[in-house]
Formats: sequence, structure tokens, C-alpha cells
Amino acid sequence: MREFFIPGREHETAVVVGIITPLQDERKTGEYLDELEFLARTAGVHVLRRFTQRLPQAHSVTYIGSGKLAEIHDYIQAQAEAREQALEAARAEGI
Repeated sequence: MREFFIPGREHETAVVVGIITPLQDERKTGEYLDELEFLARTAGVHVLRRFTQRLPQAHSVTYIGSGKLAEIHDYIQAQAEAREQALEAARAEGI
């Protein structure tokens, strides 16, 4: 598949999230996440990771459960911290 990234240009990043329910099996959830990831890439967004959760139904407020929400939060925070450290190291080398 063709990538839509421009080398040297900073890109938006995202995670994609889906749920597996009695009415939507793992295969179908995977297909939906494939499509969502493709749409993100065509918009120039780099998808960092996929998250899925088995639930009887989507949570009415957050779509996913609080534990999975915390896991995603921790992942995004770790990615942001790693990115900041890399930027600081690059700045230090440039000085």
C-alpha cells in the first residue's frame, strides 16, 4: 500500500480503539480498525497502536471501560514523554 507521508515533515499521531461485543466479533472489529487506520493514513496521520476491548456493549460515556481508558492514557503519556526526551537530546546535540 502506498504511504502518504512526506519525509522530514512532522505528522499527527493517533491510536485507534475498537470493541469486541457479542454482536461484533474480533474479525469484524479488526476490519473496522483496518479501515479507520487507512483513513487516518490518507489524512497524513501516523497510527501508533491499536487497542481493543471485549465488552457486552459500548460504555455509554467513554465507549470503553475505565481500565482500558487508563491503559490508553498511560500509553499516550509514555509516547509523549519519549518524544520530548528525543527532542531534548536533538536540541542538546545541536548546541
